[in-house]
Amino acid sequence: MSRPLIAALATAAALTVAFTGAVAAPAVAAPKDRAPRVTSDVTLPAPALAEFERGLVEDDRGVKLGGVGSGLYPAGRPGEYWMVTDRGPNGEPKIDGEKRRTFPVPEFAPAIVRVAVRHGKARIVKAITLKKSDGTPITGLSNQEGHDEVPYTWDGLTELPYDPNGLDTEDIVTDGRGGFWLVEEYSPSLVHVAANGRILARYVPKGLKLTGAGYPVHETLPAVFATRQQNRGFEALGISPAERALYIAVQSPLANPDKKAGKASSVARILRVDLRTGRPTAEWAYTMENVATFDPKAEQGDMKISALNVLSPGRLLLQERTDALARLYTVDVRRATNLLRGPHDDPATTPSLETSLPKGVTVATKSLAVDLAAIPGLPGKIEGVTVLDPRTIAIANDNDFGLGSFGEDGRLVDSGVASRILTISLPRPLR
Repeated sequence: MSRPLIAALATAAALTVAFTGAVAAPAVAAPKDRAPRVTSDVTLPAPALAEFERGLVEDDRGVKLGGVGSGLYPAGRPGEYWMVTDRGPNGEPKIDGEKRRTFPVPEFAPAIVRVAVRHGKARIVKAITLKKSDGTPITGLSNQEGHDEVPYTWDGLTELPYDPNGLDTEDIVTDGRGGFWLVEEYSPSLVHVAANGRILARYVPKGLKLTGAGYPVHETLPAVFATRQQNRGFEALGISPAERALYIAVQSPLANPDKKAGKASSVARILRVDLRTGRPTAEWAYTMENVATFDPKAEQGDMKISALNVLSPGRLLLQERTDALARLYTVDVRRATNLLRGPHDDPATTPSLETSLPKGVTVATKSLAVDLAAIPGLPGKIEGVTVLDPRTIAIANDNDFGLGSFGEDGRLVDSGVASRILTISLPRPLR
């Protein structure tokens, strides 16, 4: 058995603690000696993209490496982490009254990055670009006309070609054999990646009909997940070595039957997938927090799930957030209704799960575990969360590659937001 898998099994065993099953209560300020405490806060290096992906990116338009906080997972050695970028720098300017998805550096290949934190500083020790079966890099471009947003150049004026190989990667775990599992938002899909970055398999919803990819694509996931909202596919991934399973959460309620229903809904879904076959073994409903009490300045459609850790079989640590605030919940799916292969996996079922939760469906129970919103100085858009031990977590933010605006010369005016990794000591063990 490999060392990473042994370490993962040990962590899972150490985190097997009693679960209360209580419903989340409103956040209450804790005494200072019982509040979570930041013990480390480092800024990640931000080389120019042309330097980071030398030979692949020629004109980076002044954009630096960012977006690596989309995922965070221990790399085996203390203070080292695996991280993953998202699809790359992208914007959404309004052109002639229409929002358009732009790709200022369309040749950018999403990458896995190994980062070491030592003595208050972080450095990149390894970078692995994601590749097709033949070893050529993929892109982060939209996959399918009609299913994904139309890709445009940096100024939103010229359409770019779709790329069926493109991935909008969002979270990462290791597979115990030197490789990785990733989730991404386009299909949405689960992706198995070799140690050298070659994509071994991509698992997508049934009926998606994604053709032309330069790696194996398998339709194993429930068809209903193809109704994900744009940019709200799979964003949270955890691994359970004891179950030989992966747990995946959709970022927001599905656009089922339409976008309006998804924006108004608070019902998200969690999948369990067999890591040997890529086939789902269970599916549960999860009720997200009411934005009125979570973040009154936001709307319900701004609520997102961006991170997931498996504490023990059927017990999860899951993050809910807006761009401004984030909280972690312990979640128990063991007594929740298994929706897999039932009527709610069919997009034609009415009313949909997202619009009307049936009385016969029991949702996963949840309890507030860590109120990240109560810790001063944390960055916005926290997307990476990983458990180091029962009383220590690490978090990372997605800085969106520093994208602000572009000057008339097509060069980026950087937002100044840095990518950070923070270590947080908890006042009590996770339960």
